[in-house]
Amino acid sequence: MAAVSAARREARNGNAPAPRLGPVVGSRHPDATRPGPAGPRPAPPTRSAECSTVTSPTTTDALTITTTPGTTPTGTTISGTGLKPVLPPIEDRIAAELDVKAWQVRATVELLDGGSTVPFVARYRKEVTGSLDDAQLRTLEERLQYLRDLEQRRAAVLESVASQGKLDAALAEQIMSAETKSRLEDVYLPFKPKRRTKAMIAREAGLQPLADLLLADATTDPQAAAAGFVDTDKGVADVQAALDGARSILVETFAEDADLIGELRERLWVKGRLGSTVREGKEESGSKFADYFEFSEPLGKLPSHRILALFRGEKEDVLTLNLEPEETPEGAAAHGPTAVPTSYEQSIARRFDIADRGRAADRWLLDTVRWAWRTRIMVRLDLDVRGRLWQVAEDEALRVFAGNLRDLLLAAPAGTRPTMGLDPGLRTGTKVAVVDATGKVVDTATIYPHVPHRKWDASLALLADLVKKHSVELVAIGNGTASRETDKLATELIANLQGTGNAKLVKAVVSEAGASVYSASAYASAELPELDVSLRGAVSIARRLQDPLAELVKIDPKSIGVGQYQHDLSEARLSRSLDAVVEDCVNGVGVDLNTASVPLLRRVSGISETLAAAIVAYRDANGPFRTRAALKEVPRLGAKAFEQCAGFLRIPDGDDPLDASGVHPESYPVVRRIMEATARDVRSLIGDTAALRALRAADFVDDSVGLPTVTDIIGELEKPGRDPRPAFATATFADGVEKVEDLRRGMVLEGVVTNVAAFGAFVDVGVHQDGLVHVSAMSRTFVKDPREVVKPGDVVKVKVLEVDVARQRIGLTLRLDDEVPGDKGAGPSAEQGRTAGGRGRPGGRPGGQQGRGGQGGGHGGGQGGQGGQGGRRDARPAPEPTGALAEAFRRAGYGQDGGSKR
Repeated sequence: MAAVSAARREARNGNAPAPRLGPVVGSRHPDATRPGPAGPRPAPPTRSAECSTVTSPTTTDALTITTTPGTTPTGTTISGTGLKPVLPPIEDRIAAELDVKAWQVRATVELLDGGSTVPFVARYRKEVTGSLDDAQLRTLEERLQYLRDLEQRRAAVLESVASQGKLDAALAEQIMSAETKSRLEDVYLPFKPKRRTKAMIAREAGLQPLADLLLADATTDPQAAAAGFVDTDKGVADVQAALDGARSILVETFAEDADLIGELRERLWVKGRLGSTVREGKEESGSKFADYFEFSEPLGKLPSHRILALFRGEKEDVLTLNLEPEETPEGAAAHGPTAVPTSYEQSIARRFDIADRGRAADRWLLDTVRWAWRTRIMVRLDLDVRGRLWQVAEDEALRVFAGNLRDLLLAAPAGTRPTMGLDPGLRTGTKVAVVDATGKVVDTATIYPHVPHRKWDASLALLADLVKKHSVELVAIGNGTASRETDKLATELIANLQGTGNAKLVKAVVSEAGASVYSASAYASAELPELDVSLRGAVSIARRLQDPLAELVKIDPKSIGVGQYQHDLSEARLSRSLDAVVEDCVNGVGVDLNTASVPLLRRVSGISETLAAAIVAYRDANGPFRTRAALKEVPRLGAKAFEQCAGFLRIPDGDDPLDASGVHPESYPVVRRIMEATARDVRSLIGDTAALRALRAADFVDDSVGLPTVTDIIGELEKPGRDPRPAFATATFADGVEKVEDLRRGMVLEGVVTNVAAFGAFVDVGVHQDGLVHVSAMSRTFVKDPREVVKPGDVVKVKVLEVDVARQRIGLTLRLDDEVPGDKGAGPSAEQGRTAGGRGRPGGRPGGQQGRGGQGGGHGGGQGGQGGQGGRRDARPAPEPTGALAEAFRRAGYGQDGGSKR
């Protein structure tokens, strides 16, 4: 593969041209350096009253920069100083972070810059990347974008500072060595154009020398020194005004010391706590945040869901959040809250060699330090830490959302079987749609079995006729309003058909999340123009059971409703994250070229929405594709797009059996060589495990294909077009257990995992309300991530620990040998059961729900609580969050996030 130069890669990606530092101008003043722990103090910048741009002090030499296209800041040199960048190239930094080789990163970056997608690179370029998997590639892609953005910002900062005439060698080195955006902004802060501050006004009044004098020589009497700077013409009316101006200058100097701010920020992150109190008069209206009315927890231990709940409470004007930097210093209680300096104030004082040694200016300087900490630095760090907390919480929320979405998309498909979809309803009736094995709509109806119409027998008769007419094998029941009642109808239907040719009829529950969004979408209107919006929902429910992935890709991932506080998250980051999940899932499963819809095709590697529409139009006009090569006849589908997409598109009944496999057309010659070596034709070779496993992959390696690819080809021939999704299964709900009131402690029930959060999993056991299995009730061993134990769609057995009928809360455990609260044993506490459950949805849940395949019984006993439960001021354990995990959180009574269901 031809190497692509770094310059071409940068130009292709639109990166800003790198600055090149020019020759030194003038001579250097010995004191004109950036502040350091033991070095000379900085020469402060000045600002003229007429100009909004910071200008350089006359004592500081400046470096000029010029930009040269095709270079990056990491390659910058400073003429006249020989200064070289401290940081290694971007690729080397990413390699260190991912613990891989630098050549792997460089090769991957070249592929991505060349237009290859992550699924294509992960599947078909293993030799080039050293077999990096899709998770590593996604992380690499994200870090590459961050670091390139950092370099762009670095270039802008260098240019800005140089344009002010203040770029000396020491400052340039600090800018060039900044490894994060926050560090870069810390260094840039003193030079960042800003509105006039008190410090600027004080400098314009000639008070900089007074500030420098008091800081440099603490034996100087502040009052006496300030008297010499009183000048009413310059706005310095008296001695106090002069000292106030000098203090403003020093406060700004302290607050803009990049190294100091970085140190204090990290200390605050380690030592600080986030507390919350309820706002006056909000106790009742904000009761869903009651767990945070009096709350405090170390910053580093706050889990993401708690952070998001706290910020949500503040946003809704229920909670007041306050950052607590550290414990109260010793002696402060006896002498008052301001008598003893905090460790942060002590660090500021040490940084600038300020101490109480009995000198004339010591007390004034210490008061200035305190003022700087409380009015400038603490305020800034509060914003920084809040931003960092939000970043941590958002990262975790995105991870949870992406994981849950992946599990839903990869849920077990029921397969190509005629299916009846039931969209339950009461007054407006239950909508019925029958689709054939390919998902084509063959019949629709509306029945009225429930109140107020009560046409039960007529509804049963109509459904039975539809089942017989279309040889229906599956009944998919939506999980919305009247779901439980509709389940009873389906149960009776199946019983009535026993002994007929339709005895194999199976019913299952299908999530309706996002179905209303699809029904009203432009695509649904184009796909099902003859159907009413309400009937389209029943069609979607039926198709979701047949193939969840193919149907759910028609819906915006954000509307599927499995995210933690998803409406609080960055829209752009959420979209990028979820789009990547959908892309990985679709390409991981593969797509039938002759049946795929436009929404499904556009998620295939290398295919845009325009190309997807062109493929479908070509298919409609010319009939089904017989070979992958025929794709090249599709208008606007060029060689690059064909390379990226061909391996992920399947033609099950095509002319070439390899077109039904995951073998890329570029590797067909390898298969031909395997055929020659075995003296077999491809049709007889495919699926012959013994013959294929007898082959040595190394025998077929050459200059064009490596061992990883040959190994994958042989594996694909063994099981062509294998589907990574689990086998279809359904949960069997207990007879007579239809509502929360029917539950009893100690019951062992079968259920389906509907959602997973950082603190546990929600399980549908066939009542109106999902129960919560707390993370500490999942295993005898410590569980860091609940998704390591269960995933949405898993069929599990659980024991009922706690039932609160009044509050509709259910506590469950996967450890079937746990004793229920109040009995002997060390099972999960009532507090854990108390955190489960909530409002529930109207109607009920049917007697069976689609699952991923059995997880079996319990997972063995307990773990001693999940750490970081918070430091409630009343010393009680902090409960689980009161926010929403979209649909599942609403079912469990954690608020109304994620929009309403159908």
